Amino acid sequence: MIIKKGVPASLGIAIGKAYVLKEESIIIEPVQIPEEKLKQEIKRFRDALENTKQELETIKAKVLNVLGKQHAKLIDAHSLILQDPLITKEVPKMILVERVNAEYALSAILDKTADEFEKIEDDFFHERKHDLFDVGKKILSNLVSREKVSLENIKEPVIVVAHNLYPSDTLHIRESHKVMGFCMDLGSKSSHTAIFAQSIGIPAVVGLSDISRQIQSGEAIIVDGEQGLIILSPTQEIIEKYITKKEEILKQERFFQRFKGLPATTRDGHRISLMVNVDSMDNIEELVSLKSDGIGLLRTEFLYMNRNGVPSEEEQIKAYSVFIKAMPQSPITIRTADIGGDRAVQLGIKSLKDEINPFMGFRGIRLFLKHPELLKTQIRAIFKSNAAENVKIMIPMLSSLEEIQSVKNVMETVKQELAEECLEIKTIPQIGVMVEVPAAALILDSLLNEIDFVSIGTNDLVQYILAVDRINQYVSELYDPYHPAVLRIINLIIQTSHKKGKPVSVCGEMASDPWAIPILIGLGVDALSVPVKMCLRAKHSVRSMSFEKFSIISQNLLGVSTSVEVRKIVEEELKQQ
Repeated sequence: MIIKKGVPASLGIAIGKAYVLKEESIIIEPVQIPEEKLKQEIKRFRDALENTKQELETIKAKVLNVLGKQHAKLIDAHSLILQDPLITKEVPKMILVERVNAEYALSAILDKTADEFEKIEDDFFHERKHDLFDVGKKILSNLVSREKVSLENIKEPVIVVAHNLYPSDTLHIRESHKVMGFCMDLGSKSSHTAIFAQSIGIPAVVGLSDISRQIQSGEAIIVDGEQGLIILSPTQEIIEKYITKKEEILKQERFFQRFKGLPATTRDGHRISLMVNVDSMDNIEELVSLKSDGIGLLRTEFLYMNRNGVPSEEEQIKAYSVFIKAMPQSPITIRTADIGGDRAVQLGIKSLKDEINPFMGFRGIRLFLKHPELLKTQIRAIFKSNAAENVKIMIPMLSSLEEIQSVKNVMETVKQELAEECLEIKTIPQIGVMVEVPAAALILDSLLNEIDFVSIGTNDLVQYILAVDRINQYVSELYDPYHPAVLRIINLIIQTSHKKGKPVSVCGEMASDPWAIPILIGLGVDALSVPVKMCLRAKHSVRSMSFEKFSIISQNLLGVSTSVEVRKIVEEELKQQ
């Protein structure tokens, strides 16, 4: 029996036989092409590009019909790669200059690009590298007339094990109804495979490094999406343990359904707002059915993804209006896009091209203030779509008073411009900031006169406080939301905000952590904003705790020296509930 730890991408447990999706192995050898046949070789390459394009269009039509717009956009990203100069210009150029076959030229260009991507420590570029290679494989398969490996022929319930899964693979997973769960070497919580698994509700663990090489098809495997574990060749005792655990989870999910529409109130009557985080236009019906207290974080980055230009004002208005019409009586907090200089380059925005660490660089409001036309377009779209007057605006990655003042100046300019266009804005949306940079926490008292609310982005805040990059395999285990320094800064933010009567919400992963929820509420947080799939679980945690008791416990935790002790105190208290 072997146990491997990965990234929990989708909750749940799957027990069954492995179906290993082998990577296609195409051996490429350089072949010298006579000068008189070079044009014919380039035509052969372009014919392969055209065949690949047709395949992608066929896949997109099916994905759009079966999986929806979000996943169809991933096919668009692959189609854009087919237009990339790396493919359309560099490959034919190498064929001509070095007089080599198309397969070898394409393979050489892809390998060179992979080496460049490896130098960039950014999750976005790592995902793009995998997309580039997937498209490259499709072109190679067409060049050598190789039949593609797929999941279409699965005949019995299995757990898919793969190096990586692509949109076409996920389409077959949805269509087959035979896949109980999956795990793979690559991937992160934000990868398209993780989003897909969550949307259809099957357990998944990603980021396992070499799982596809450690197991054979037909071997027994357990996917524990709750803890991010994969168990290879489990003993009968472990299997029985997980069967029981799976039944308990199913009972829990049915139990959680009872909380729809009920208030997020503690046992002793303390009420908080429980809202949801949204990062796409998918599953609006599920969002509405939860009857949450609103959208605490509408991430607008999805509008900027998988495209080579920025979204227009009209496109943004259409997107925001979908949420506003769906929840006209609830507050909707729209965060201005938190894109970095790396993605800005892909969108055709002139900015820094070679940042060593984009996570601590040119991103969020820094980018938007450097290119104010981006901010102005987004503010105009928000103002125009705010028909129900229930929208709030939130600013990410803020670290100074001057930045929030600059944003408010842009808002005032937009208001005046719209008035000149005979569109009077009667109600200016409330404005708040994401406190995710320690500097913002420490100067919060000077920011509060300029804003209406505060939201704590714990994912980045923890990362910056502890100087830990969560996607760096060498230090990721040091990422610790229970670290005493983290709790003390969160307490500082809450106390500083409340002194000036400003509400505080938490919208990072801590907001849906059943151990962290009572600590946050005990410290005085007014609202939690959690992923849609975690909303009812979080509500159960709130309704199970005593506010009066955790108000005392949370304050006592501020004097504790280690995160181990913090966890122990909270765990012992929750066991007594």
